[in-house]
This record gives sequence, structure tokens and C-alpha cells, in this order.
Amino acid sequence: MKKIFVALMLSVFLISGMVLLSSCDANLNQSYLRIHIRANSNLDEDQNVKYYVKDKLVEFITPLVASAKSKEDVEKKLLSNENEIETFINGILEEKGFSYCADMKLNNEYFPTRTYDDVTLEADYYDALIVNLGSGNGDNWWCVVYPPLCFTNQNNAKSVVYKSKLVEIIKKFFK
Repeated sequence: MKKIFVALMLSVFLISGMVLLSSCDANLNQSYLRIHIRANSNLDEDQNVKYYVKDKLVEFITPLVASAKSKEDVEKKLLSNENEIETFINGILEEKGFSYCADMKLNNEYFPTRTYDDVTLEADYYDALIVNLGSGNGDNWWCVVYPPLCFTNQNNAKSVVYKSKLVEIIKKFFK
């Protein structure tokens, strides 16, 4: 009888823990804002300009979002500068000889699992700044705008440490 009681209590504990972790993950996903740049096509020139736009766009928006204290703050800054950002990207495309334009929007979309140094974002739906170059039908590039997991200088990347309170709690529990 005692073994059945212990097994029952253990089962309740495990199920409660899985539900709690699942709801924490869902809430945690909502604290990230990704950036997703879609190339016009998979032709080499469209893929090359996608990476060039990515580099220039990261340089352009980093000062805009650097002082942000929350995902919502980043979203407001991006939306209030939407015309300037699109004009900037379209200038790059024109400079590189492309006849198509870019458009951007904030949207909630599915992303596969991705690891940035010690931070793994599980496959799920995330809010993202979507940038379509032309038709947006080519291969894409994505990263995280907030917190800025992809906006670190490669030379300083090792000096930036991102911590997850949930991961710290789980690590302490299993020590």
C-alpha cells in the first residue's frame, strides 16, 4: 500500500511538473522577438543580397533597439521606424541593381529549434519581424532581435552571457 501511495504521489508530481514546465516554455517563447529575412528566390544573386541586407539591417536597427528594456519596447521602436527601415532596405536593393522591393511586418510564425551558444529556442511559434525581399520565396535567414542573441559582435560574443532563470532552477533541482 505504501509503495502504491509513493508511486501515485510521484506520478502526480511528475505530471504537475511537466504541465508547469510546458506553460513556462509557452510564456518564455512570448518574451522573444525574432527577425526573419526571406530572399526573393534561391538564385545566387538573391541569396547573396539577402546576406548583405542582413548585415546592413543589423547595423541599422541595432542603435534603434539597443536601449530597449522589453520585447514590447523593441516592437514599438521597429514599428515607429517601419518606413525608414523599408526605405533603407529598398535603397540597398536598388544600389545592388535589383528591381524588386522589400516589405516588413510583425507576425507570429513557426520557427524550428535553434541554438545560440548556450540558449536553445525550441521549435514553436514566435513573434518576429518578417522582411520579405521581393517575393520572399527563397531560402531565409533568422535570428533573435530581443534579447539580442544575434546582434553581438563576434569579438565580444564570448563576453556576453544570457541566463535563463528556468534553466538555473532546473539545473539546481537535478544537482
